[in-house]
Formats: sequence, C-alpha cells, structure tokens
Amino acid sequence: MSLPPDSIAVILPAYNEEVTVAGVIRAFHAALPQAAIYVIDNNSKDATARLAADTLASLGCKGRVIPELRQGKGNAVRRAFHEVNADVYLMVDADLTYPANRAMDLIQPVIDGQADMVVGDRLSGGHYARENKRPLHGFGNGLVVTMINKFFGSQLRDTMSGYRAFSRTFVKNYAVLVEGFQLEIDVTLHALDKRFRILELPVEYVDRPAGSASKLNTLTDGARVIFAILQILRYYKPLAFFTAVALASMLLGLVAAIPVFNDWIQYRYIYHVPLAILAAALEIVGALMLSVGLMLDSIAHQRRTDYELRLLAQS
Repeated sequence: MSLPPDSIAVILPAYNEEVTVAGVIRAFHAALPQAAIYVIDNNSKDATARLAADTLASLGCKGRVIPELRQGKGNAVRRAFHEVNADVYLMVDADLTYPANRAMDLIQPVIDGQADMVVGDRLSGGHYARENKRPLHGFGNGLVVTMINKFFGSQLRDTMSGYRAFSRTFVKNYAVLVEGFQLEIDVTLHALDKRFRILELPVEYVDRPAGSASKLNTLTDGARVIFAILQILRYYKPLAFFTAVALASMLLGLVAAIPVFNDWIQYRYIYHVPLAILAAALEIVGALMLSVGLMLDSIAHQRRTDYELRLLAQS
C-alpha cells in the first residue's frame, strides 16, 4: 500500500535534549525524507526547542515544534496524538539511542496492514544489555516483561521500548491517561487488552552520547512503573486483580483466626475477641473484593464489546 508523502509523522518527545535533538532530526529526515517530524518540547530549560526549530527549517522538513507545558512523556505524546494527523505514526526518543535507518522497517508492516503497533525490540539482540550502563534497568525491564506476559498470556520481549510505529486507527482510539514514562507500559497493555496486532522487530540500541543525561531515576521511576502496572491491571484485569486482593485478605483472616480456633477447641470459649473481630472483618473484606472483581469484570467485558463495535463502525 502506498501512502501520500505527508501521511507519515515522526513524533519526538523531548525534554532538555539540546545535545542530541538536532542529530535525531537529521537522522530521521534522511531515513524518511517524506515524513513530517514533530518535536514535542516538554518544558525544556535548555535550547532544545530553538535547535529543533532551526534544524527543521534548515532541512526544509515538514513538521514543527509543539510545546507541552504539562511535564511528562505521556503528556507530550498525548499532545502529539491530539494535534498531529497522519496515517502512520513513528514515536522515538530524542536521545540518539535508536537507529534511524530502521525506521522504514518499523513502519512498513503498518503500511502493509500487517500490524497496528510495531515495537523496536532492544533486548533480543543483546544490544541493550551491552550498551546499558545501569544494571537495575535491565533487571526492571525483565521484571516488567515477565509480569505483563504472565497476566496477559502474551510472549512479548521488550515492553519498555520507546521506538514504536502505530497505525492511525490505533492512535485515534487510544486515550493517553498516564503522564510520565509509564507510557510504554500503558500503550502495550492497551494493545493487548484491545487485541491490536503487535509486531516486535529487533533493533540496535546504543547508550546516550557523552554530555547527554538520562531523565530516568532507576529506583523512583522503576517503582512508578510497577505501581502503574498494578493500577492498569486494576482496569484491564479487574477479576484477577480483585481476586488476588480477596485471597490475600481471606488468608490473613485465617491466620488471625488461628488463636480463636485454638480457644474454642481447648476451652469452648473465645478469649481472643479482638482477633476474632479482625478475622471476621478480613473475611468479609475478602468476600466484598471478590464481588467487586466479578462486577467490574462484567463492566470491562461490556466496554471491550463497545470498543470493538466502535472500531467496526470506523472500518
């Protein structure tokens, strides 16, 4: 399938990337000269916006710099998805870590109608393990992939990659509700839950060049990502989430009830009254959580049905 020249949009969320943003624009303009490039300046305190605008102008490249005052990568991408109209969207970090020469490889399956989201997989070829100088990031990536594959029965390899191509149908039917670096997790879970076609392609990855600093904090951002997964699972997999909470509550209730049972067996009288009250309360909470999970699971099923019907109406 051939596309009009202006139907490919490259989305570059950028925060304080004056060292790399011009190089990224040049690289992707060379790889996709027909594409429009949009730099989403997310409150940069350096010369990112000016350098991006100057580079776009000097290259005669379609696109522009779009400011987004609300901090966070999720907010930046949300702004781009709202303002940019295209048939294929290529999202990539503005830090020179992803290869521009693989851009066409990522967008071609979308153009051909073979995939709704194509992910540049940094992990399969071992490039991320070799280049990444923060070992906890590698551990965190593995933990996130394992959790998502376990909950959704998928076989994904890299759920945290910032190099992705999307179809217009995907973008215009995806509500960006996260604000920060949880975006990759959210977009992956949305694709799995709504049964969009996902394709992963191994790509090369290099660490940031000298003078360019990562905005990620290994511990705090890692904790946010794990918390985001749990929060998102609460919406996408409510029965599994609330069943787990219910079982935990009921198990604690049984543990609290052990002295109470001992009292009754030995003395036919309950001396541990507070523990008896606590055990009963925990069992009631567990039953309530299971009921909530069943009700929310029915609602989630209906919402998925409505979503499918809306997609059918657009086709």
